[in-house]
Order: sequence, then structure tokens, then C-alpha cells
Amino acid sequence: MHVLNSVGGVDVSLRLILENIDPEQFENVVVHGVNDTKKQYLNKHGEKLKEFKFRISREINLFNDLLALFNTIKILKKEKPNLVHAHSAKGGIIARAASLFYKTTVLHTPQAYSYLSAPRGLKRTIFLSIEKLFKNFNSILLASSKSELERGINEVGYKKTNTLLFNNSILPIELNNSEIQHVVTWPKSYICSVGRPSYQKNVEMMVEVIKCVKDKIPSIHLVLMGIGEYSPNVNSVKELIKKYGLEKNITLVKWIKREEIFKIVYSSTLYVSTARYEGLPYSIIESLALSKACVVTDADGNRDLVIDGENGFLVKNNDIQNMADKICRLIEDKKLRNEMEQQSLNLFNQKFNMSTNIIQLEKIYEKLAVR
Repeated sequence: MHVLNSVGGVDVSLRLILENIDPEQFENVVVHGVNDTKKQYLNKHGEKLKEFKFRISREINLFNDLLALFNTIKILKKEKPNLVHAHSAKGGIIARAASLFYKTTVLHTPQAYSYLSAPRGLKRTIFLSIEKLFKNFNSILLASSKSELERGINEVGYKKTNTLLFNNSILPIELNNSEIQHVVTWPKSYICSVGRPSYQKNVEMMVEVIKCVKDKIPSIHLVLMGIGEYSPNVNSVKELIKKYGLEKNITLVKWIKREEIFKIVYSSTLYVSTARYEGLPYSIIESLALSKACVVTDADGNRDLVIDGENGFLVKNNDIQNMADKICRLIEDKKLRNEMEQQSLNLFNQKFNMSTNIIQLEKIYEKLAVR
């Protein structure tokens, strides 16, 4: 049984698991929010999976969260799963609390710990304390990246024996037609990124970087995708773009189909991320699969996908000038960029290819399932 608030990368992660795991060996049931995804969950054969929906939201709401807990306990007792896989912070809390009333092992994949959303102060202390408490509730950490694994051990306090690693993975990307169907309003030469304007993605830094790059390469253009319903910092980003006069250098693209995102990334010069933290970001995994050199912040998740000097560059958070310099270097040095592009594809095939990695997850499920 999978328990989650199914939005963004968390939703992508679960769908990739369900659509690649052996349905003859594993029966999967999904418990998720009534207001998150509207798309049906399918197995490897394209068959619909059993789903239960009720209020599971990103935000803390005592009444709704207790009701979600009560409903999850009822479903656990009805379905009697051999194993529970909880995805995201909220899914992890609900599933692990429910496991006290129906004894079963819970694998928890945070996809970036929630306490990282606050740099310091009371909010961070509360969220971290919750994770430290719930790690004792029939919980095994199934980290989505090496960085997340290390944070779970060093900060949350998991024993190493209660931790496992399964890298977020995708299938190789095949573009039968690379022509972009979305209305293109930007020049042929551009760099790109995917990420909603939020504290986590730190898009304000990206705007500052483009301002610096423009001093050396006036024609620089950034296409930023993923401006969705939950984009709390979108107004401050737009104001910053206007302040620096970058309206002709930055294009903001609302949520579009993943296939269209792939085409835009494929046709770009390179990929950029200014995230403060990640689990293991699918957008960068996809960029590796599409053979893109990357310039990213040295943050959780990012550093697991980009090896500095090999398939791109790592830059310290808010080191605006250094990131601008690295972007300029890759744009101007085609030979270096081509070498890094090949290394990106090699790294994808070695570590993040779902075609080969799904077997690792199947072995984990089989080992931990209560018979």
C-alpha cells in the first residue's frame, strides 16, 4: 500500500514505480488525497489500480490530518497490506501513525525532508522534531538519494540498519518528434530550468544569475518551466525580472505536459538549478537522460546528480557570480559542453535508469513484506 499527497515529483515517483514493477509479483493499492492528482494510477500492463481518496494535504490541518489517519487505519485493516510505502512528509506521518494500529513495516521516502523548508527557527525545530519522533513508528527510511540518506542518519537520527537507498529513476527518454508543440516565444538559443517559484527552488537567485550573465552575453535567455498553482514566490520573481529589465531574457512557462518539457530541455543549450535542497530532482535526472550539461547549486539531491567538472558544475548556494561564470563558460566552450553532455548520459545509464533499477526496489519490497 502506498500512502501520499500525490503532487509534483512525489506523484511522478509513484507512477514510475507502479508502471514498472512486476504486477504478477506485487499487488499495489494507492491511498492519496482527494484533491491532488486526477489521473488514474495504472500498472505495467496499463490496468487501473485500486485507489482510496480522502483529504490528505500538504499543509498541516489538525482536523483533516486526524481524519486522514482514521481513514488510513480503516483501509489498512480492510486491505491488510504486507508492506506500506509512504511517500512525502505528510504521507510518512499518516502511514507511520496508522501503523501503530495495524502492525506493519512502513518504508518512508521523504522526497526532501519538510524541515528543510525553514532555514532556522521554531518551524524547522518543530518539523525536525516530528521526523525524529515518527522515525520510531515501525519506520525504515528508503531514501531517494544519497544526500537524503545521510541527512536521515545524521540529523533525523535513523540507525544505519534502518535505512535503505533507492535512487529516484526514470525510463530512458525517447523523442520520436522533437518539435515543440507549445507556443514558442523565445529565441532558438536558450538555457532552461524546471521549478515552481518557492523558497525551495530559490528562483530569485536564478534571476540574479541571468542579470550577471547578460553583462557578458546580452542575448542570454532562460526558459523557466513549472509555474503552477503552488508557486508562492511567483510575484516576487516577476517583480525582480521587471526591476532588472529582463523581460526579454526570461520566459516563464506554466505547467505543460512532461513530453513538452522534455522537448524544451532537449533543444536547450544547458540546464540550470538554483534549489536550496531537493530529494533527487526528476528534472535533473531527465536532463541527464537527454544528455545535458548542468550548472546547479551544491544542494541535497543536486550533488548526487552532477559531478563537478564532469557532467556540469556545482556552485555554492547564492554564489551568483560563480554560477554566471560557469554558465558563460559552457555556452562559449562547445567542446567542453559536448564532453559533459556525454558524461551526463553515461551517469544516467549507470545510476538512474528505471529499466535496470526497478529490480532493486522489488528485492527491497520482497525482503520486508510481512507474510
